[in-house]
Parts: sequence; C-alpha cells; structure tokens
Amino acid sequence: MTDTREMSNPGASLLRLRTLVRLRWLAVIGQTFAILFVAIFLGYPMPMGPCFAMIALSAWLNIFLTIRWHGSLLLSPKMAGLLLAYDTAQLAALLYLTGGLQNPFAFLFLVPVTVSATSLPLRSTLALGSISFGFATALAFYHLPLPWPPGQTLQLPPNYLVGLWFSIVCGTVFAAIYARRIAEEARQMSAALGATEIVLAREQRLSALDGLAAAAAHELGTPLATIALVAKELKREMPKDSAHAEDIELLISQTARCREILKRLSSRDQASDEVYGRLKLSSLLEDLVSPLRGSDVQIVINCKADAKHASSPEPVLRRNPAIAYGLGNILENAIDFASTLVVVDATWTKANVLVTVSDDGPGFDQQIFDRLGDPYVTTRPGYTEAAVADGTHEGMGLGLFIAKTLLERSGATVTLTNQKPPAQGARVVMAWSRSVVDLASPTAQPS
Repeated sequence: MTDTREMSNPGASLLRLRTLVRLRWLAVIGQTFAILFVAIFLGYPMPMGPCFAMIALSAWLNIFLTIRWHGSLLLSPKMAGLLLAYDTAQLAALLYLTGGLQNPFAFLFLVPVTVSATSLPLRSTLALGSISFGFATALAFYHLPLPWPPGQTLQLPPNYLVGLWFSIVCGTVFAAIYARRIAEEARQMSAALGATEIVLAREQRLSALDGLAAAAAHELGTPLATIALVAKELKREMPKDSAHAEDIELLISQTARCREILKRLSSRDQASDEVYGRLKLSSLLEDLVSPLRGSDVQIVINCKADAKHASSPEPVLRRNPAIAYGLGNILENAIDFASTLVVVDATWTKANVLVTVSDDGPGFDQQIFDRLGDPYVTTRPGYTEAAVADGTHEGMGLGLFIAKTLLERSGATVTLTNQKPPAQGARVVMAWSRSVVDLASPTAQPS
C-alpha cells in the first residue's frame, strides 16, 4: 500500500487529492448521464453492463481515496500522474465500448493532460500525453460500433477519422502548452509579488526607525530622570573626599548627556511631519544619489520646472519607502550598465511630476525588450543552482520588477525605452500626477 510520505511532496506538486477526487466525481456523473441519455432517451443499443462497470470502478476508486487519505493531501508527481493515467485509461475503455474515435466525447482525452500541465512536472505531462496519443491511435482501429438507431450503422470515411485523430492530438498539445504557460507565469508572478512585499515591508521598517527612536526617547525619559535624581542625592550625602566622588560626578555628567540626546530625538518627533516626513523632489533625488556617487560613473541631477510652467513651485513629497526603493533600484541599475554617465532629469508642471533616468550604456537588450518589467527577466548570469554553487550569479531578474511594481503602487506610470540614436543607453521615465505625490498641491490626496 502506498505510504503517505510517498504521495506527499510539497516541493514538487501543486495538485491536491481533493481536486482529483472532485474532478473524477464530475466525470462519473457526466458519463452516467450520457449513457442513460443515449440508451433510454434515444433508445440506441449499447453495452450498458460493461460501461457501468467502468464507471463504478472510478466511483469505488474515489471512495477508497477519500477514506484512505485526507482530501488536503498534496500528491507527489508520481502518484498524481498515476491517477491521471487511470482516468485516461478509463476514458479509453468507455470510448472502446462506444465507437472509439467516432464518439464525439473523444476530445475529453485533453482533460487529464491539461490538468497535468498546470500542476505536474514536464516529464509527467509528456508521459501522460504519450499515453493519450497511444489510446487515441488504437481507438481509431479497434473499437465496438458507435451506438446508433437499430438497423443502421454509422461508418465514417477513413480520411475523416484521420482528421479526428489530428484534431484530438493538436487540441491536446495546444491546451497543455497554453495551460502550462499560464500556470507557470502565475507561479512566477506570485513568487515575485511575495518578494516585492518583503522588500516593501523592510523599507517601511527602515522608514519607521525615526519614529521608534522618538518613542524610545519619550519612554526612557522618566527612568533617566530618576537615575539623575538619585545620583545627585548620593553626591550631596557623600563626603567630598570620598573615593567614589569622582565616579558619582561622572555618572551625573553622563546622565545629563543622555538627557540631551533624548531631547534631540524627542524634538524630531514633534517636527517629523514638517522636517523629516516631507522633502522637496530635489532633496529626495540628492539623498538617493549621494551614496551612489563614485569615481567611475558621473551622476548628474537636473531638477527644474517645465519651461511652460516656470512659475510652478517645486513638488514637496512625503517620504515614501516605495518611491525611495523603486527610484534607488533604477539608479543602481543605470550605474551598473553605464559607461561614464548617468543623468537624472526631474521636471514638473502644474499637473504632473516626471523623473527620467538615462545612461550611456548599451541600453535594454532587444531580445527581452517586450518582457521588461516582468519577473525573472535579466541579461545577467542566471540565478541557477550551478551559478549559486560557483558564485557566478549576479541576480534573479527581480530588481526591475520590484522597482516597477512599487513605483506603480505609489501612483507612477513607468516607461522603459532606449534612447533615440545617435544617443545610446537606456531611459526610464516615471510620471506621477501631482495631486498624488505633491503635499503642497491643493488637490493632494492624504497618504
């Protein structure tokens, strides 16, 4: 009997036992209804006993699986593949009894293969597809007559049967490839969004440190005042020539120093909204660029109002971890690929705020241009097991995706292009509605 540990392998399969059991019950109900409809309503002669025996076998298998294992059990690829292979064989047996490929329900061969494509490894899907094609080929030649009115026989031309076989094969292949691609993209997107949430949470924690420091200063003020009071009392009662007089004096001076530090932290709490929590666009860019300046690549910041809106004041932004991380990541990418220069152009109008980051590097690779901003897309050495082992990997292709996702969550529209010849290099344009990010805007939305 199969052990539960053999059936469950969370790292390799996404298919639960409950899912297959429910799909098989649906097949049992549908097959029963189809046979009863043909035999009773249409009155066509057909082998009822063998057909219901095959249906009953599936029902008993479901009952056994439900009793033996919990429905939430995550199946191993091997066990899931065997169960789907049984479903394929059971369908082939019913089709053999009811006309083979002439039966219009022959297209159901694609169902087990599609389920496998969305949940199981590629080798399991290929094996199941081969089994389905083998059964379809055999049923083209070996089968009982298709149920038909008494005294009549339906004989389809050989060319038509060949066309049916090709349609089943093509439909199965197309459905499997499409379902597998969609499922893989969904898994990648889920994993990438999870990484994005982790990054955003980390940035938010770093942004909150200033508030935590102010809160700590407030909470530590009372015990520190008590220590200072006790130290002064000890000094008053202790003889001047005592061996501990110098230590008490040091304790009092250090206590006063701590109180001064806490006072400065507390004052930041009072002015955090006005001083720390708000900053001009030019200050934000300078804060992000300063740690990245080096001797190899020159970074130039141009920050000014649009020529047609020269009187428009500079936007004042709230410190936003999403904007800081997104802009910072794009700046780091530009510096990594630039030859000698990275230019940051910030402009604003009465309605919009635009930040453009461009470099003089090779630009975005045309082979991946259509997939820029998707997760796990990179031209750097890939993040594979071999690369991890020898230390040659340089990234997973998530940086640009995370940056783009966080910036779009902040209200930005992100455009990735290459510069127009004769200039060369990549160009990233981020545009916000001023009412979304500018705290000084009359229509600014509360953050």
